[in-house]
Amino acid sequence: MQLRDALDDYKRHAGDGTRFPGERRTVSGRFSGGDGRLVHVGDDGELRDFGYPLTGRTGLVRSRIGLAVGDEVAWLDEAETTQRYVGDTALVETVHETPRATVTRHDVTLGDAHLTRASVEFGEEASGGDGTTGGDAAGPEDASLVVYARFAPDGRDDRVGQLRYDDAVEVYHADEHDFLASATGFADLRGQLPATFPELLADDPTDLPRDRDGDRYEEERLSGEVIADVPFADGVATVATLLTDRAETDREAARERLDELFADLDSVDALADAAADSLPAVPESAPARDSVVADLRVLSLLSSPSGLRIAGPDFDPYYEHSGGYGYTWFRDDAEISGFLLGAADAVGVDLDDWHARSARMYVATQRPDGSWPHRVWPRDGALAPGWANARIEDGPDVDYQADQTGSVVAYLARARATGIDVDGLDATLVAALAGLDRTLEPDGRPVVCQNAWEDSAGRFTHTAATFLEAYSELGRRGEGLAVDALDDPDAVPGADALPEDLVAHARDRAREVYDALDDLWVPERGCYAVRETLDGGIDDRLDSATLALAAAHRSYDAVGPVDDERLDRLVSHVETVVDGLSHETDDIAGLIRYEGDGWRRADQLSEKVWTVSTAWGANACAELAALLAAHDDPRAAEMVERARDLLSHVSPGGSLCEPTTYLPEQFFDDGTPDSATPLGWPHAIRLATVALLDDELPQFADRAAADDD
Repeated sequence: MQLRDALDDYKRHAGDGTRFPGERRTVSGRFSGGDGRLVHVGDDGELRDFGYPLTGRTGLVRSRIGLAVGDEVAWLDEAETTQRYVGDTALVETVHETPRATVTRHDVTLGDAHLTRASVEFGEEASGGDGTTGGDAAGPEDASLVVYARFAPDGRDDRVGQLRYDDAVEVYHADEHDFLASATGFADLRGQLPATFPELLADDPTDLPRDRDGDRYEEERLSGEVIADVPFADGVATVATLLTDRAETDREAARERLDELFADLDSVDALADAAADSLPAVPESAPARDSVVADLRVLSLLSSPSGLRIAGPDFDPYYEHSGGYGYTWFRDDAEISGFLLGAADAVGVDLDDWHARSARMYVATQRPDGSWPHRVWPRDGALAPGWANARIEDGPDVDYQADQTGSVVAYLARARATGIDVDGLDATLVAALAGLDRTLEPDGRPVVCQNAWEDSAGRFTHTAATFLEAYSELGRRGEGLAVDALDDPDAVPGADALPEDLVAHARDRAREVYDALDDLWVPERGCYAVRETLDGGIDDRLDSATLALAAAHRSYDAVGPVDDERLDRLVSHVETVVDGLSHETDDIAGLIRYEGDGWRRADQLSEKVWTVSTAWGANACAELAALLAAHDDPRAAEMVERARDLLSHVSPGGSLCEPTTYLPEQFFDDGTPDSATPLGWPHAIRLATVALLDDELPQFADRAAADDD
């Protein structure tokens, strides 16, 4: 998103009660991708690239497509439009009903290329009354597809140039060279300068593209904006964009790639087959199959070739209303990895490559002190802008999110036990164990640090839960781990204090954390506090992040076990948090994030509902049900019912699941979705909860069916 676009959106939405001006929202429309590049196909048909964090290439920042008949252009974003995914793929079908004709588009992103295939069907009025015009069944002979595209190579909208060819145009700055090509060539091609200073300063937004200006000769070549007339052939016009780095792909190779794409993908079936290759196959027998397909599609879309994922499409790159979303947080990413690892076999999907890629990148991005940084660029693991890098900077470590390290350790321990074998994995776990120890206080709880929501500091229950889970997973799955896995133990802070028996040590640490959680129990509310504050007080608000205790205790039960008093407290805690954070209006139902949450409320007076909190509630109830069932506790049945109820809100057809199948991060009370869409974390939680209920708690399915009857 360029600043010009942000200012344009600001003009259009300033003062809106549920839209934050200056953003490039993705709460409507669908994405195509799955192998690096990420292209948003708006519900009006506009194309925009969101894949910079995944590939390092900016590509399309704005576009518009129209149908020209003679001198008249019907812009497709002004037409009545419907949109869907084709089957299980990321091929997007968009149907535009213009006054003259129906235009059916199929958009697919394959690697660094994106293809748009448009077919046109004219009505009787446009074709002379009998559906034909002189034997041309496709429609008027002078019809063409008008494509307006603005590229920002290397993220620039200045110092940009164009090279013209018969069937393509190359837009470049320095390293990034972007191509727009047509299978049928161009009937006309022209450039256009970006919005001028007077247009930017005007009160009203500027409609683009403008009409041709013969006095501005430089605009034909010195900008990233092009307007092309693309002829139809047998009622079909196909255009493609390709993003390249000049050091990797020269222009001859780029043009050959485009020619091959046009030749190989000359039908809708061919596009669908190609799109299917980027997603894992889901068997027909999978539980809640539509939901599983949607979750895997989203997680594939948000993944870089390295295996790391962005949290969500970055709708606010100027940090006007948020801190950005197009980065990898190790908390979110490792939690997603763990959910996928636990669910893959249950839903019958082969994700071994995904598991290995994730493990490999976690090994590569670990810091020397055993921790992981705040957030990184997913394409290569390089440090990304953030505000919680205290372990890298000088000074106190308060601005550090220790739960991220706990989440990564828990995943890597599980992955290792399932046979995921990547170089350096054992050394990474040993260093991480030393790092966990160094951030565990003598009282058995983690140090003062930032919370999961990144908006306060203290000693959090959620952080303790991630430590409990990490130590427990090392204690139950760490056989064979030894300090000598480290090339140089002296280079890892705290490694010299690790005992010879690391598995026994991890179990001892897990028991310490387990016992220390008693310090955060609030009997008056029947729940665990959100945190101990910096002054030593207890913050007893309800917080959905504390629901992580359920899964953590299930891990601990394998090395503990969990005693009856703790089971009672867990049941009370989960019920109190779920009931206390539940929020329902005429349009939505789900869980708010925590009591007193004031973020992104806009004109709304109360806290907003979050999909991650709602999905977390469903998963916590299911995890607790499994733990109770293992102890022959009859309360398991009630927890399963709670899990299914919460899951229904974020499942297809639920009030928090958009018709696109996406889970936005948040919702206003009137049902308006907001913030990052789709957000990967709740999709992974939803997938894991579906798998857990079907695979480990099937004995309660009959009761649920009987209750429904």
